[in-house]
Amino acid sequence: MKKASLSFSKPKSSIVQDKDSKVFNIVNVFLLLVFTVIIIVPVWNIVASSFASADALAKGNFIFWPSEISTDNYQRVLSDPSMWKALVISLGKTALGVAAHTAFCAIMAYALSKKNLRGRGLYSTMGIITMFFSGGMIPTYLLIKSLGLLNTFWVYIIPALFSYYDVIILMNFFRDVPDSLEESAKIDGASDWDVLLKIFVPLSKPALATIALFHGVWQWNDFMTAKLYVTERGLYPLQMKLYEIITQSQAASQQGLNAAIEISTTSKGIQLATIVLTTVPILVIYPMVQRYFVSGMMLGAVKE
Repeated sequence: MKKASLSFSKPKSSIVQDKDSKVFNIVNVFLLLVFTVIIIVPVWNIVASSFASADALAKGNFIFWPSEISTDNYQRVLSDPSMWKALVISLGKTALGVAAHTAFCAIMAYALSKKNLRGRGLYSTMGIITMFFSGGMIPTYLLIKSLGLLNTFWVYIIPALFSYYDVIILMNFFRDVPDSLEESAKIDGASDWDVLLKIFVPLSKPALATIALFHGVWQWNDFMTAKLYVTERGLYPLQMKLYEIITQSQAASQQGLNAAIEISTTSKGIQLATIVLTTVPILVIYPMVQRYFVSGMMLGAVKE
């Protein structure tokens, strides 16, 4: 007798799912490519324009690369002593601001993560209120003035020490640390500071890196603090110098036509070069902490 041959075929539902998956992947890749081009082309145009000569920038008939390449914009930016001083201010306020903000939020989050803290509900309610309401520009200015922070470097650091949003991320992360670790440490004679610095902080590197990245980007890009509370040009950060260049370019339109074209073209080239130089540190630092950023957001946002 002949053996009956067995044949297996995929169900129609699985075939349809495979086709749907392929279509989805194709559409997804296409949309990602479109969004990538939309993001990259303007950024590349800024970089190319920063290397354009004044004549090529005035004509503006290029997208990917100028007809005349020049480094005059970068030479003028880097030869300006005020730019280097602004760079030092930006680096200083970003580094010190990130360290102080992260440490302060970690201390607050550690305390609020303890169920036996007296007045914990009141503190949490006060923190949540600050997420939706603020004192306003004039009361805040009067407060900064009464604290003696006007025209000082510390106006960049002290008012930005606290953010309840960052405290929530760290607080949820601290709650996931097993209580047995803290109990065993305290049995050995460890204080609360020892528990925080030797147990919670080493185990919370992803969350701390997330907070540091959030605040670091904000500190680096912030110019409103200098605009509102600082009048001494020696304390201006890079972003405030960039703001000055933009306002000078806008003021050029009120002068004669030829002078306006010359000043606006020169200011635009310096503005573009400054934008590129101020963006480079973020582009260098962000990939280093990106892996901590992703895991920290997930661990701090989900509570089972």
